[in-house]
Amino acid sequence: MRRSPWATLAVLALAQFIVVLDVTIVNVALPHIQADLNFSTDSLQWVINAYTLLFGGFLLLGGRTADLLGPRRVFVGGLLLFGVTSLVAGLSNSPEFLIGARAVQGLGGALLSPAALAILTMTFAHGRERNIAMGVWGGLAGLGGTLGVVAGGVLVDSLSWQWVFFVNVPIVLALVALIPVFVPDVRHHVGARTFDTLGAVLGTAGLMAIVYGVVRSEPRGWGSGEVIGVLAAGVVLMVAFVLVERRSAAPLVPMRLFRSRALSVSGAALSLNGAAFLSMFFLTAIYLQQVRGDSALEAGLHFLPMGGAAIVAAVLASQLVQRVGTRTVQLGGAVLSVGALLWLSQADATGSYTTQLLPGLILFGFGILGVGVPGQISAVSEVRPAEAGAASGVVSAMYQVGGALGLAIVTTLSISHTTSELVHGATQQHALEAGFERGLLVAALFSVANVVLTLASPQLQPTSEQLVEATAAA
Repeated sequence: MRRSPWATLAVLALAQFIVVLDVTIVNVALPHIQADLNFSTDSLQWVINAYTLLFGGFLLLGGRTADLLGPRRVFVGGLLLFGVTSLVAGLSNSPEFLIGARAVQGLGGALLSPAALAILTMTFAHGRERNIAMGVWGGLAGLGGTLGVVAGGVLVDSLSWQWVFFVNVPIVLALVALIPVFVPDVRHHVGARTFDTLGAVLGTAGLMAIVYGVVRSEPRGWGSGEVIGVLAAGVVLMVAFVLVERRSAAPLVPMRLFRSRALSVSGAALSLNGAAFLSMFFLTAIYLQQVRGDSALEAGLHFLPMGGAAIVAAVLASQLVQRVGTRTVQLGGAVLSVGALLWLSQADATGSYTTQLLPGLILFGFGILGVGVPGQISAVSEVRPAEAGAASGVVSAMYQVGGALGLAIVTTLSISHTTSELVHGATQQHALEAGFERGLLVAALFSVANVVLTLASPQLQPTSEQLVEATAAA
């Protein structure tokens, strides 16, 4: 059967759209989820982190699974898993049930996303058509993140928080019906490959243990046996992960990639970028509704200018790196992110959105993509062409995992400061404001670290093709 490659692209891009949408659509529903399911303040972040950790932890294994079993088969499997767990998440009646569903939903995304990208790469020939396809792919993924907060607000206000999950189900069913018609069963002709299941389990378990240890430090204290034990277990698991990867015939993360200074520095920068982004999004979504009294829809609309700024920033960054180089653009993005987070940290419950929040959100939209686009370019600049895909997967996973760990740190310190203010007699509103300010100042430190890291990154003038691929990935 002859299939239009552009129809194939439409199906793949819609699937990627809902994966990205799910990262942001949940944020505006968090206060309602917390009230309905009796989440504690420190455990609420796991609604986001469970998804992010499993998505980042299994992203590379998802790509290898697609190579071994065929990308269309894995794409369908990941899509069905994503849809089923979306339904389960919406039916959840306890924090534990919802967190578990979100974790498995992240696994579905980790199977779906790399398989879809593999199909796209094999459907479009190298050159102009693939560049256009990658641009559409990246643009729709970015649009998913922007529209997520608005869609979440509409669904929560008009229906209920459960619908931020239920909305995925009809989309998934429609996509599954369209796949046999529009998506070809393309495959790479490769030799035998093995699953690095042990590496995936060790790496994800180690990272989750470390994040859990950070979260538990707020109620238990850093010196408690539980926190020390969990953190120690996390470190041991990560050491075991590195040892397994170094000896594996088909490693999940090829350790030789980290011999590249550009990849190591850019990967760390993108991790910090993810930490700053997820922390800002989480804290501001809570702040807008619980401190300023916005509805879920109002909170979503208030994020729209940041999304618009990010889309403009992706285009500008792509043009600027050709003129002034990657390091200069990345440095500018990191500085803008610092300024934006400091601006946002000064907001209070009675101030104007236009003067206190809007400038910071717009600046942050420019800053986050100012780091992301040149960071993606630098990450693959020193690796062999045959390993460019693996390198891109590594930094994508680092971004996701860095975001989860950063969110855990920021949320823990923010809650701790809020609790301290309440103990010392502050009103609840003042305590929440103080916690919000503390959390954003910690997030600003992630961006400050990015400024320092950028100074150690290489200065590159990328090709047009590298720009298209980096913009899509960012």
